[in-house]
Amino acid sequence: MTEEQTPEEHAPLNGRSSTGESRERVSVTAVAHGKINLHLGVSDLREDGYHDLHSVFQSVSLKEQVRLVEVASGEEETMTVAGHDAHLVPTDRSNLAWRAVEAVQQLVFDAGAEVAPVSVHIDKGVPVAGGMAGGSADAAAALVAAVEFYFHRHPASNHLPAPSQQQQHAIASGLGADVPFCVLGGTALGVGRGDELASVMAGGQFHWALATDKRGLSTPKVFAQLDKQREQSSQGMRPDVRAGDTAELMRALISGDPEQLAPTLINDLQAPAISLMPSLRATLLAAKKAGALAAIVSGSGPTVAMLCRDAEHAVDVATTVSVEGKASATTTCSSPAGAARLLDGHDETSSHS
Repeated sequence: MTEEQTPEEHAPLNGRSSTGESRERVSVTAVAHGKINLHLGVSDLREDGYHDLHSVFQSVSLKEQVRLVEVASGEEETMTVAGHDAHLVPTDRSNLAWRAVEAVQQLVFDAGAEVAPVSVHIDKGVPVAGGMAGGSADAAAALVAAVEFYFHRHPASNHLPAPSQQQQHAIASGLGADVPFCVLGGTALGVGRGDELASVMAGGQFHWALATDKRGLSTPKVFAQLDKQREQSSQGMRPDVRAGDTAELMRALISGDPEQLAPTLINDLQAPAISLMPSLRATLLAAKKAGALAAIVSGSGPTVAMLCRDAEHAVDVATTVSVEGKASATTTCSSPAGAARLLDGHDETSSHS
């Protein structure tokens, strides 16, 4: 039994397998990483109520870990969440991780195989409601874990052919616009809803200080505020400032030089996020005073990502912003990180990204 295994995981199932032999419960763990939008351009509202996005994502070392554990006959399926602000995460079927598992279970059911019940545990390492795709990372990790659990590990369904990459992408896209990137990881250009992805070359590693705000921001409300501001711009009431092309950003990424990357960071959702949470202005100003190369609201906010020269500089900037009292909490991370992936017993007890 590894340090991360619970007695329930290690215990045998009630009854016997189809071969008549007792066996331990099937348990699978996967991780996926949060993200920062280095560039986020948002179109005007479409007739269908959505926006086209033009985004450059980069995965960060902060990660979500999702564990699926087989439930014995007569036991209840449960979801539990641990980590920072875990109490803010829903544990009912609205949770994206549950929905990812259910989507894979539907494939098993449609193929005529028995669907083994599972419980889900999430260990959170990405800020909740912070614009860094923590919930989407949960879904990505749950998707990877569920495909492994049902199509490769569980004896009732491991004879079935696993879903193709295209099928898994369709499931991810159906769960949310950021989920496909959280599966892919690395650095990518996203268009459409942000789920049509192409990997992007990036040299070296970038270091960030992050300032979080426990109040969170609603993504739909931030987009609605953007629409309101765009309407005001059309009436000449405010300047219409929008993200341009990504050519300079792409060159900076290839160089691996944070000094070149800094002036290319832009986010069309930053202004509406600040409008809804004016204290973000003070956080951005504190980041500048602390010596960050650049600071930007991540996604729909309210997390502020502060680009730094190196890991030591990131710690200094995070500490200074924290001392100034301009964030609920601060931390540091690096980018890019990898794709969503399975963990073995050794990985589960380690802290590498």
